[in-house]
Amino acid sequence: MEKWFVATKKADFDKWASKFQISPVLARILRNRDLTEETEVQRFLHGTLEDCYAPELMKDMDKAVEILVQAIEEKKAIRIIGDYDVDGICSAYILTKGLQVLGAVVDTAIPHRIHDGYGLNEHLIELAKEDGIELIVTCDNGIAAAPQIELATTLGIGVIVTDHHEVPFTEEGGVRKEMLPPALAVVDPKQEACKYPFKSICGGVVAYKLMQALAQRTDSDALKNVMEELLELAALATVCDVMELRDENRIIVKEGLRRLKNTRNIGLRALMEVNSVEPSKLSAYHLGFVIGPCLNATGRLDTAKRALELLQSTTKVDAMSAARELKDLNDSRKNLTLQGVQEAEQYIKEHRVEQDDVMLVYLPEVHESLAGIIAGRVREKYNHPVFVLTKGEEGVKGSGRSIESYHMYESMTRVKQYFTKYGGHKLAAGLSMREEDIEALRKDLNADSGLSEDDFIPRVHIDVPMPLSYADEQLAGELELLEPFGVGNPKPLFAQKDLCFLSGFKMGANKNFARFKVRTPEGDIKQLVFFGDLEKFGLFLCEKYGEDSEDALYAGKGEFMVSVVYQLSLNTFRGKTELQFVMQNYC
Repeated sequence: MEKWFVATKKADFDKWASKFQISPVLARILRNRDLTEETEVQRFLHGTLEDCYAPELMKDMDKAVEILVQAIEEKKAIRIIGDYDVDGICSAYILTKGLQVLGAVVDTAIPHRIHDGYGLNEHLIELAKEDGIELIVTCDNGIAAAPQIELATTLGIGVIVTDHHEVPFTEEGGVRKEMLPPALAVVDPKQEACKYPFKSICGGVVAYKLMQALAQRTDSDALKNVMEELLELAALATVCDVMELRDENRIIVKEGLRRLKNTRNIGLRALMEVNSVEPSKLSAYHLGFVIGPCLNATGRLDTAKRALELLQSTTKVDAMSAARELKDLNDSRKNLTLQGVQEAEQYIKEHRVEQDDVMLVYLPEVHESLAGIIAGRVREKYNHPVFVLTKGEEGVKGSGRSIESYHMYESMTRVKQYFTKYGGHKLAAGLSMREEDIEALRKDLNADSGLSEDDFIPRVHIDVPMPLSYADEQLAGELELLEPFGVGNPKPLFAQKDLCFLSGFKMGANKNFARFKVRTPEGDIKQLVFFGDLEKFGLFLCEKYGEDSEDALYAGKGEFMVSVVYQLSLNTFRGKTELQFVMQNYC
């Protein structure tokens, strides 16, 4: 069951259409992206890097820059400590590359997911001391590492934190108090005292901003010359860490994609080649669902250092070898994920987990690195907040994925007594805990979840109710102005009631998608493509129109009235471009 909503936000659409030379339909869609001022529309459609925010607006950015400049001048040994996901890998690459260009004595450490866990730990600090490191710079982690940073300080190692995660807090009498780590500088826009205008940036963008600030401070031509490559990595990190593609994130990804199509990074080019991605056609989809998963797979099944080595490749031979290895690892990860999802479904049935507001699924035999992916798949199916727990070398580890109405990190903070370690965002989190506490955690999370049945009903937000007959190639082409699409800037949805489905033809090697011939209420004949669950659509027809309805449709004997939500695009096949309607939802 779904709830369909038609956006009804108001604006002078004709005025916007005239001013920006767009259609009223596009103007309405822009308003649905929460744009209210003409300056915002201008920035959305035509924003450039000059419209992004100055790095010095971020709290402690000036401190971090001065500490790094001094460390470079004094030839202090610097270590970048990142994370094993795409954001952490890209952040580490950005900081390492930028500092190397400035002549810093710098190396990089990426924690091992199983042996080290997320972020800083005592072992990494002690190892840094043994290696003579004098300054640690974290990226995509560190905001929750106060004890580890205290240890570093006692050992004579300075620490700069660059992060984007939520700041740990305590709450007494309804008043929050931040628990900031005792670092030399803490660069994280989520701090209350940080006046940076846009808080929803990833670790890679925080790292990129730090390099921007260093380039301005040092006036280094060498660093300025690599900033475009670093922008590419910031864009990749933004998409793969599922940041909302609005405000400056949209500009960073848009500009980063433009440069990625001609990237000088040998490793990224190799990764495109082994995945048969044509650079000129690269999109946010490829970053999030092709390139990113290959980089992620190393941190899941092996060590993320391999992904960093790929990005740092200096020869095509080395890059292609690493890229093939990453692709093979990702293919292996896909198979393991499929098995894990099946085990999760079995667990949910046996333990009646679907009855809980917040779903906890314990899969002790599943590789801990797959917990987040499996949690995401379960969340997609049930539209509940989901934690998938696995058995690690030291206790239980897990990952959570949430829904819009449930702030996962804040909810975890209310039951933090069960965690030996945790961190995350509103929509995603990671944790470590004791196995004996699983049932108690489940009960406490569900005792006061703050969720209602309405929160679990998927919502379909329709931009414009629009007859298929109204759409044309010009409008479909105009929609490309809204790219890149992603979280916070979804591909526009249109809707039409009472389409008559006349016939259907299954396509693809596995016959898993279809093309339908439909008649509009105005009498026009159109073609609809559907890439969704054909079996589910067939059951819908049979339940609504009788058990032989699906067979009748594919036999060309359909006469079934269905209302649809659809997307509009241009499809080019064998040199021919045509308008394409893609069905997304139906009722």
